[in-house]
Amino acid sequence: MAKTDPLADYNAKRDFSRTAEPAGTLAPGHGNRFVVQKHDATRLHWDFRLEMDGVLKSWAVTRGPSLNPDDKRLAVRTEDHPLSYGDFEGTIPKAEYGGGTVMLWDSGTWSPIKGKKASDIEKGHLHFVLDGERMKGEWLLIRLRGKKNEKRENWLLRKIDDDFAGGSDLLVETALTSVKTGRSMREIENGEEGQKKPAKKRRKTGSGPRGGDKGMTGDAPGFRDVQLATLVDSVPAGRQWLHEVKYDGYRALISTGKGGARVFTRSGLDWSDKFPGIVEAANTIPHAALIDGEIVAFKNGKPDFSTLQAAISEGGAMTCFAFDLLERDGDDLIDLPQVQRKEELAALLSGVTDERIRYAEHVLGEGEKLFEAMCAEGLEGVVSKKVDAPYRGTRSRAWLKIKCTKRQEFVIVGWSDSSAKGRPFASLLLGVHEGDSLRYAGRVGTGFDADTLEDLAAKLDRIARKTAPVDVPKSVAKTAHWVTPKLVAEIAFAEFTSENVVRHASFLGLRGDKDAGEVVAETPADPPKGREATGVKITHPDRVVFPDAKITKGQLADYYSDIAGLMLPAIAHRPISLVRCPQGRAKQCFFQKHDAGSFGKSVHSVDIEEKDGGTEPYLYVDDATGILQCVQMGTIEFHGWGARADSVETPDRMVFDLDPDEELDFEDVKKAAMDIKQQLADIGLTSFAMLTGGKGVHVIVPLNGEAHWPEVKSFAERFSRALAQSEPDRFTATMSKAKRKGRIFIDWLRNQRGATAVLPYSARAREGAPVAAPVSWTELKEIDAANRWHIGDSAELIERANGRGLAGWGVADQALPDV
Repeated sequence: MAKTDPLADYNAKRDFSRTAEPAGTLAPGHGNRFVVQKHDATRLHWDFRLEMDGVLKSWAVTRGPSLNPDDKRLAVRTEDHPLSYGDFEGTIPKAEYGGGTVMLWDSGTWSPIKGKKASDIEKGHLHFVLDGERMKGEWLLIRLRGKKNEKRENWLLRKIDDDFAGGSDLLVETALTSVKTGRSMREIENGEEGQKKPAKKRRKTGSGPRGGDKGMTGDAPGFRDVQLATLVDSVPAGRQWLHEVKYDGYRALISTGKGGARVFTRSGLDWSDKFPGIVEAANTIPHAALIDGEIVAFKNGKPDFSTLQAAISEGGAMTCFAFDLLERDGDDLIDLPQVQRKEELAALLSGVTDERIRYAEHVLGEGEKLFEAMCAEGLEGVVSKKVDAPYRGTRSRAWLKIKCTKRQEFVIVGWSDSSAKGRPFASLLLGVHEGDSLRYAGRVGTGFDADTLEDLAAKLDRIARKTAPVDVPKSVAKTAHWVTPKLVAEIAFAEFTSENVVRHASFLGLRGDKDAGEVVAETPADPPKGREATGVKITHPDRVVFPDAKITKGQLADYYSDIAGLMLPAIAHRPISLVRCPQGRAKQCFFQKHDAGSFGKSVHSVDIEEKDGGTEPYLYVDDATGILQCVQMGTIEFHGWGARADSVETPDRMVFDLDPDEELDFEDVKKAAMDIKQQLADIGLTSFAMLTGGKGVHVIVPLNGEAHWPEVKSFAERFSRALAQSEPDRFTATMSKAKRKGRIFIDWLRNQRGATAVLPYSARAREGAPVAAPVSWTELKEIDAANRWHIGDSAELIERANGRGLAGWGVADQALPDV
């Protein structure tokens, strides 16, 4: 009996004299390719295809794949496609089957997870791993039970919770160009030429030039002193702290730029040769930058210091978790607030696909929960950082470290004899510096394997000496052999005894990145008590500023104190205008944008040239103290320029403010925002939604700061007028109230020099004390009003910001397209 042609259905649906799609013929492949094609046909969807049995098994994912494990995306099974279809990108004539624009959106390899096989698909489920340019990690396809008269199989595509999981919008709303040609959907539709992307090649370690500086914008920065954390016993309370995992590895500064990437230790040693994989990954960052982070190696899914040392010696796999950005393209960022530097870092790394450099996530507030989770997982602890603190190359209380178990560095001062056959020593003798001298700190006799014992013995022999470098008890001296105190060891221990020596100590590894002369005993400092004071006294805290909601000035100040960590990435170092209502929102309110010198030392000013050639001092803040000093002076709302104070002529965002006529409801506004988002996506621009706290929605487009005001204003105006012209019954781009009747005004005027827009998380001087709140495009569909949250919701807003739904909100490194 003849075999059924698996591509018969594919071929029957297409007229290959009219479509550029490849004809369906069976061809040999590698058996493990997957592709995703974004397909704007009758309805926009993403075609997910897995190579299997010589064809591409295919599903149409109507809303696109999601990185959020809570999302179950409908995937409708379609006909098998030929392997050659995996390279197709272009347009299918409208009259043909599947007519519309097709983008090669992702490509890579796939495999069933261990213990599973590809044939499981016949049973209605497939658990597999993807290694694509965009989709990575574990995924699951599950067939739904069919209904009567259903012509096609319905499946669900879901992400498994792993290191590659993320927010609902992170893939489909931010990945807008072809992985093959770099083109947007509009460029593909118009038949414009793309820039073919070269195949990725992994250079062998040590071969060829180390530099990866093609297209770099500046020289690689040099080393600078790193910021160090102060040890405390407990996690600081309050919402003015962000909290990160404390990684068990080597602290590193990574420099990228012309001349190639380099890796420095915390003391300034160039250890690039010890971390060739990290250097290779860093060379894919297309900017000159200085990044602070921690290099780790994993054992059983957790960072492990001993495994890292083995990886350095044997060339094993390593990963750098980047947690701060000190310089970028010649700009010194150390004076920016902590959260803003992290936002800049997230944008820098957003296009980096090499998994050997990862962005270190954080949570705002709720540090105790993170600490408990890390300790339960057997990790080292957490690092807590003041959200508005600058970067300082010294130890400070703006960074605090809280450890699950006691561990620190000690200097090796000697070793004791072993009675065990073949063991070169029984224990290492330890010391720490106190003042100008060394103090004996005990011994460590566990944590060594055979290779470590042999390696340590050889190192100790080379630095042997006859005299003791430290005073020790006579019982210790009897069997002691002394060494020059040069080697630094990291030791885990239960506690210091009353004699000030370690108890139940275990050797973790040598620290070649730390100087023996700097090793001192770490004594935990007192943690901050409650919310760390900003030093701002709020006068008349009981004055009611929102009469209808009975909310006082003190409660408004508490809200801004709580939310400062979320607000600073948007407000910091940006010229602002304030809505001040000294007697409350029901009384007279006024706008203020110039500095009158009455706010306080943390409210700064920048001189900006006006149209008449003169200059005026415009307000800006850089920390929570500055925000609260404005609140003390009666401020309710904060509005910001589209540019930062240090680059006022080059906007870093574009805002489309959707202002509806009073007779329209919020459903009309939401649909308009979604349509504008899609129009922007078609030309390759990622955008984000923000509820204004009033009646409308802001569609916010981050920019990389290359375009100047005239270009941004022109683009925003042309885009808005084109929309209004194409749908005149829905939109107007004219401010006139008469022209808005029954329509939504697309306010593009926010995008001209000197104009402002309300900033994320700003309170609004409106009934109910609402706030402007970022939302994901996914959740916008379910929200029923633009004033969904108010100033009493700070805890919920922080919880939302820490969740997956808003991961990456507002971050995109993108240029204004030439359209």
